Amino acid sequence: MATYFTTNTIFVAYLLFCLFITSSSTRSFIRQFTDDFNTTLQQDNGARSNPNLEDAPYVLHEHQEVSSRDYKVSASNRVQGLRDRPPSSYSLKMESFNTLLKSTNTEKYVSRPFAVGGYNWTLVVYPNGNKQDSGSGYLSLYVAIDNSTLVAAHQEVYADLRFYVFNKNERKYFTIQDTDVWKFSVFKTMWGFSQVLPVDTFKDPSKGYLYDGDHCEFGVDVTIPSLFEKSELFSVAENFQNPRFTWTIRGFSTLFKDVYLSDVFSIGGRSWQIQVNPNGRATGEGKALSMYLNLDVNEKFRPYEKIYLRAKLRVLNQGQLSNVERPLDLWYNGPGYGAGYSWGYHEFISLADLKDSSKGFIVNDMLMVQVEIEAISSTKYFPN
Repeated sequence: MATYFTTNTIFVAYLLFCLFITSSSTRSFIRQFTDDFNTTLQQDNGARSNPNLEDAPYVLHEHQEVSSRDYKVSASNRVQGLRDRPPSSYSLKMESFNTLLKSTNTEKYVSRPFAVGGYNWTLVVYPNGNKQDSGSGYLSLYVAIDNSTLVAAHQEVYADLRFYVFNKNERKYFTIQDTDVWKFSVFKTMWGFSQVLPVDTFKDPSKGYLYDGDHCEFGVDVTIPSLFEKSELFSVAENFQNPRFTWTIRGFSTLFKDVYLSDVFSIGGRSWQIQVNPNGRATGEGKALSMYLNLDVNEKFRPYEKIYLRAKLRVLNQGQLSNVERPLDLWYNGPGYGAGYSWGYHEFISLADLKDSSKGFIVNDMLMVQVEIEAISSTKYFPN
């Protein structure tokens, strides 16, 4: 009985050993088949980078290859020219650019990340053009955002982009930009220009972009404009219900002071006074009547506020002849801009004409002056 048990035990152990060997061989065969298949696939499709993210110090998310295919840069939006100042966000200098131009496998060069506005960006250069964006035969330049720096999946980042290509002949930077802002999101992570410069122009040493053999320099300015927090609304009111104010000055020949002011009157939501200098002032002193329209001194101005005014000052003719009329088209200044609350004319009408009874300006020792206001501005400031 003991012999039978021992024999069976040995037999079972032998079976288990055979199964283990068979299983190991099978796994080895499957692994070998998989490795051979992967090797063949890499040879057919080109080599691929190691997908092990733990070994990489910094990994950008795959960019959505979105550029002018989704936003057509019109001729009116595209602005290009030369400037002295170098790029402010990032500069990429290359000393072996011909190697990239001749490479059949290198489609693009991606710079290391740089930070602007709390986001990570990369400068992307297509030496022979981004063929998927109608860039064949051109140098293509883009900026890509690392969408891991976007706070939320639906967050949008608006940025102004200006791209640079150094020209050694001019010792300046060729720049290209769009007048509109570019909208980055997790769905559109790369924007730029597919046709910056023709490749033939770029690699021609006489043009100055590729110099000292195969040296070149690119750059970009990434500017994230912030929304305004303060604003103002300027408007002009016209066609007032009672636009005229007439001041009758009695006993004109008895006036002995230098300055006389009318009563305060209101037109267009502002308070005014007419000022008369009977014997003139400044260049009109002793030979002409001076007349001005003053903004009331009690008017409230905000700092650096201005008021636009269009009006007419008149000395009324009390006979059948024409009035003497002079226009006002100017700004009244608030605090911060200096003096400017009184405007008019030093030589409004000569004293000779004024006192000539045949002219009809003074009748029964009474002078009548008038202002007609045609337009007054107002400005609202936010926040108040």
